[in-house]
Amino acid sequence: MNMEHINVIHARQNNLKNISVQIAKKKITVFTGVSGSGKSSLVFETIGAEAQRQFSETQASFIRNRLQHIGVPDVDKIDNLNVPIIINQKRLGGNARSTVGTATDVYASLRLLFSRMGTPFVGYSNVFSFNNPLGMCKECEGLGMVQTVDVESLIDKQKSLNAGAIRFPTFQPGGWRLTRYTLSGYFDNDKKLDDYTPEEWDLLLHAVEHKPKNPDREWGKTVKYEGIIPRIEKAFLKKQSKEILTRKEALNKTIITKTCPVCKGKRLNDKILSCKINGKSIADCTALAIDELLEFIGSLQSNAFAIILTELQKKLQHIVNIGLQYLTLDRRTDTLSGGESQRIKMVRNLGNSLTDLLYIFDEPSIGLHPKDLQSIAAIIKQLRDKGNTVLLVEHDPDLIRIADWVIDMGPESGKNGGEIVYEGTVAGLKKSTGKTGRYFAKAPEMNTKPRSASGYLEISHANLHNLKDIHVKIPQNVLTVVTGVAGSGKSTLINKVLPKFYPKTTLIDQSLFSTGIRSNLLTYLGLSGAVRTQFAKANQVSEKLFSRNSLGACENCRGIGAEKIDLAFMDDIEQPCEVCGGSGFKPAVLKYHYNSKNIVEVMAMTVAEAYNFFPDKQYHESFDMLLKLGLGYLTLGQRADSFSGGERQRLKLTKELKNTNQIIVLDEPSTGLHPSDTEKLLEFINGLVDNHNTLIVIEHNLDVIAQADWIIDIGPGAGKSGGNVQFTGTVTDLLKDTVSLTAACLRQHLRTGTANPKKESPKV
Repeated sequence: MNMEHINVIHARQNNLKNISVQIAKKKITVFTGVSGSGKSSLVFETIGAEAQRQFSETQASFIRNRLQHIGVPDVDKIDNLNVPIIINQKRLGGNARSTVGTATDVYASLRLLFSRMGTPFVGYSNVFSFNNPLGMCKECEGLGMVQTVDVESLIDKQKSLNAGAIRFPTFQPGGWRLTRYTLSGYFDNDKKLDDYTPEEWDLLLHAVEHKPKNPDREWGKTVKYEGIIPRIEKAFLKKQSKEILTRKEALNKTIITKTCPVCKGKRLNDKILSCKINGKSIADCTALAIDELLEFIGSLQSNAFAIILTELQKKLQHIVNIGLQYLTLDRRTDTLSGGESQRIKMVRNLGNSLTDLLYIFDEPSIGLHPKDLQSIAAIIKQLRDKGNTVLLVEHDPDLIRIADWVIDMGPESGKNGGEIVYEGTVAGLKKSTGKTGRYFAKAPEMNTKPRSASGYLEISHANLHNLKDIHVKIPQNVLTVVTGVAGSGKSTLINKVLPKFYPKTTLIDQSLFSTGIRSNLLTYLGLSGAVRTQFAKANQVSEKLFSRNSLGACENCRGIGAEKIDLAFMDDIEQPCEVCGGSGFKPAVLKYHYNSKNIVEVMAMTVAEAYNFFPDKQYHESFDMLLKLGLGYLTLGQRADSFSGGERQRLKLTKELKNTNQIIVLDEPSTGLHPSDTEKLLEFINGLVDNHNTLIVIEHNLDVIAQADWIIDIGPGAGKSGGNVQFTGTVTDLLKDTVSLTAACLRQHLRTGTANPKKESPKV
């Protein structure tokens, strides 16, 4: 048996067509192909899943039951697997207590440093944790934020107490809590709150609990008076009660989250914050950008604690190398993008000395400027050179070029994919017949005839986050691409500031639409009702028979189409329902037909097939847009939770972009797209511009940048080093610019097809 390769034998997961392949160990293998071609099915759902499953089986049952349960992939067998480390794009969740510092383990090293070098000594490393009762701020319990009452939402100053000035249930006229104020003897209950004296206003809102001096006769003998704000905080914010659930909507309108007034958002108590190194507390350090913190740690001198300083510098340098130098350690992980989350996961593994592992990456290029890809490429090579096997699912040409071996999937998507189109070196890829090969064989193109603006959108004095008093004009009715390194301020300017100047801006960001196990393509498009109606009319029966959530649901699987089998200590297996065969419909429904097809056959149709099957305009509008975006291979009944990132984003486009005369913002729409699909996306975008829309696209993709009518480059760097307008103008003008990093990368891309502005693309 050849131990130098991972041997995959007869893989049939999802659309894979019984494929077998050998993957060389201790090499970088890049898997390419259009969205839906089978890349993820082979790499993640077959190889990765089986490697994780086999590794889990080596653990004790106690541990195994606490690991993620992964089903058995549809493959005959896989030989010679390594222990896997899967680094995907799933966003780092976590709660308010999870930060970049805790996720990367840097905060643990920083705590250790302050417990040794900090003065005065306040305790050992654990007390520097905001999750430790000894270290946390008592007011916010280590969260850095507190919930409080928004007076503007709560009070209508133009009304009196009797007229309903307090906009909260039970504080309004007839409410039992209002009597605490109207019977207190303190107020003229018919006086507008706007006419209250400062003393009355303070008494109404903030008074501490006490017994009123001259209350109304109906005032209870033991009842005490208390201001509205402390009363609401006690009743709803500092205890869990059934009433909180019933008042949820009112609370959402009234309660706001703000920085803790005691610790000022630093999460720690005064004693811990009094411990400093060279004038900085641990909270001061976590508030610095990573590159600034690295500089500070590098300035410290200590023979006794040199090991701690060196370890901390190494960890921080890894974060800088991976292009996240603009982040701060106190940044909450649930605010990170998918690309940032993936790179944080990479950082976790860079410091270990383990070898002969199987690293699997899901498009590590996502969210990165071409300049930053050099760092990622270097890290991936470093992992390989340590003796690890690296598998990449990737669309970006620069990362494909670092491959020792390429496996191109296709030839198309969905039913028409699942085969290996090409395997070999990067040099041989451009001679292959697949879509990836055709892209590599073609010279990049640029826009030499940009459209003219019909007017301008103006932003002035933009200072949010790292923006430095930006003034910029965005041309109307053209395609503007906003560029710059990750963290430079692009999204802040376009997603946050622009809508304040132009509130009717339509934002299509990277947030994913919510999906459930019963949601599919038809339900997402809003066409499932129309399909049920046509089946019902054709057969003179109830529409409910053609719903998997109603009368048509298979009684065995309740319309889900799958059954989970609990194998006790082994992994659960999800398999198609044996009664309905995975369709979710009860067998009796299949006797009803529309245009000679039953409901299950219709649900199995691809969008391309359905376009010709359904004659109505309402279908054609949605299906036509899907076809233009390269999604014709999706089936009508495909579960929404099975769509890839690229598919979800394009689906979002089809739903949002049906109008004209809009200001439309797209945030990295090429995310997850094969270059051939990026061409279709550009055609779609240009069609929208031709239809009198103003398109503003935040993008790193050089093929998209090269097709812009106008470019706005933000930089020069990330975080505090960014926030300036580096360049505005056409592609032709950008190529002449000697300052912009984007310009350097674009020149190289158009010249050689690679974005590395300093040196030749890495040799394989």
